[in-house]
Amino acid sequence: MAIVVRAHELGGPDVLRFDEMEVGAPGAGEVRIKVEAVGLNRSEAMYRAGRYPVKPALPTNIGYEGVGVIEALGEGVTGFKEGDRVCVLPRYRLGQYGLWATQAIVPAFCLEPIPPGLTAAEGASIWMQYMTAFAIIEVANVGIGDGVIIRAASSSVGLAAIQLANWAGAVSIAATRTSAKADALRAQGAAHVIATEEQDLIEQVMKITDGKGARTAFDPVGGPYVETLAGALAERGILFIYGGLSESATPYPHWHAAFKGLSLRGWVASEIWNHPDRYARAKERILQGLALGTLKPVIDKVFPFSELVEANRYLESNQQVGKVVVTM
Repeated sequence: MAIVVRAHELGGPDVLRFDEMEVGAPGAGEVRIKVEAVGLNRSEAMYRAGRYPVKPALPTNIGYEGVGVIEALGEGVTGFKEGDRVCVLPRYRLGQYGLWATQAIVPAFCLEPIPPGLTAAEGASIWMQYMTAFAIIEVANVGIGDGVIIRAASSSVGLAAIQLANWAGAVSIAATRTSAKADALRAQGAAHVIATEEQDLIEQVMKITDGKGARTAFDPVGGPYVETLAGALAERGILFIYGGLSESATPYPHWHAAFKGLSLRGWVASEIWNHPDRYARAKERILQGLALGTLKPVIDKVFPFSELVEANRYLESNQQVGKVVVTM
């Protein structure tokens, strides 16, 4: 029997339940893994609360990024064998499968061998963040001297974007609400930190970029502040919105876009991993960065499986700088 964490109703972390149940055998194209670690994501919290575009069918499984050891292979699975340690990428719809468990069945197409030298916690912290942040490389093509505004910079994706921008020779500009995390963000490589509730973002970005504005802004929040982000961009800049944490309407910044020829770009990581050629190129670059040490997952805190509810509370407290991980 496995212990599987499910939500039987919508709400905060307290709705999560530890259910004892039989996971069973994997079906065609699936594998069963013994889960070692999972990385928590904001999308999972919004899903559990019923505030995500994908609505849960209750009771629902949760969890779609982690590391485990293959215990059994379903019919037609090739390229893997029992005993392989693998990363599970979040390439399936939330609730379709669930990794918050001691054992889990997942589709084989979501698997990648864990990169050499990484712990289980680190392996559970890489693919969502780097594939999401890879937009600034693949689409914006940032390079030497380009300003990159990274909103919610203390998140795992924000830190991944800082690392990727720095690797490309760009100028990473971490945007955070207050100065409380400023020193931590500088320690993680941010070239500049702007506390948006204490400073004028446009004014500060123009100082940093000698009046040109930033090449791109990378934003998981959305809402009215996109007007300010657009005002801080250079001509033909790109504003990425890859989340809706504000849960407010996001206006189209028409005049900034019109006068500067800006692009407003929605983004999710599946835009890369649903296209095999793009996925292969991004994976190669990310693995190269991990091998060089240029990219390194930042783990804020690791919780034991028994404290998964508390781990979710911590994730939603906004205290962390980096990834929140749960180990089994």
